[in-house]
Amino acid sequence: MLELLQRGGTRTVADLATRLDVDERTVRRYADHLRDLDIPVRSVRGRHGGYRLAPGYRMPPLMLTDEEALATLLGLVAGRVSAVSTLGAESAAAKIRRVLPESLGRKLDAVLDGAEFTAARRATPTVEAAVLLTLAEAARDRRPVEIAYTAGHGGAGRRVVHPYGVVAHAGRWYVTGADSASGEVRTFRGDRIAAADLREGTFEVPDGFDPVRRVVTGMADAPYRHEVSVRILASVEQVRTQLPPTVAVLSELDEGWQRAAIRAQNLDWLPPVLAALGRPFVVERPAELRVLVREFADRLRSYASAGAAG
Repeated sequence: MLELLQRGGTRTVADLATRLDVDERTVRRYADHLRDLDIPVRSVRGRHGGYRLAPGYRMPPLMLTDEEALATLLGLVAGRVSAVSTLGAESAAAKIRRVLPESLGRKLDAVLDGAEFTAARRATPTVEAAVLLTLAEAARDRRPVEIAYTAGHGGAGRRVVHPYGVVAHAGRWYVTGADSASGEVRTFRGDRIAAADLREGTFEVPDGFDPVRRVVTGMADAPYRHEVSVRILASVEQVRTQLPPTVAVLSELDEGWQRAAIRAQNLDWLPPVLAALGRPFVVERPAELRVLVREFADRLRSYASAGAAG
């Protein structure tokens, strides 16, 4: 409503109700809310009366905390990743960026320029805003960062990381890079990082390093209870419709076959997924999965027979 009033002139209650897709009582309530915010909304009486802003009124400067600015811009970026208009999201982000303080704007630029998204998700990343801002800035400027990290087994400690990239995947933030403690390239969950502090120095990212690929394939390679190997007569694209990179690592075989290596905590979900491919497949291991596939096929036959008999 404020945006409509800022275009100038008097807006009738009926016109505002139509444009905002609300009833006239709601329009009057909006006007009261704006007055509560010290915005000078004037009532105009008469046949063509309605509401208008006091002459000379201008919106005050936009004042946002670090957390508010980050939440706003990440919402726009998430919209850009999903089906929301890219042009609208980018123009809105640019407007907000122009009115923010220069120091905060530089940090937010690091997030917008350096963060990568695998897909839009409804879950909300739980990483602290200050941590994410620091990690993104360090990845962009190739600066080491010291983090306070709690591992999955509960052990906590501090380590220096060379962040190669920051990735949002499946509702969580991750930073991947060289770890001083292990001397290897590792991926850290953002919500397990309690603090992050920039350190002196710079580093180089290995040629061809892909942060998104590292995060996604790292999840597929994580240790699980079952090591599954299945050969599938299908193209990579067909296999990926049911077995995404976070679930299976594919290797191409001869004559159109693909081998899918899958690590799983349980096997019950695999038979219907393999059936959904609609392609020939061979379970190489474990034998337990072959039993589950036969049992699943028997259930489908019994359902089909019962339907025919009935």
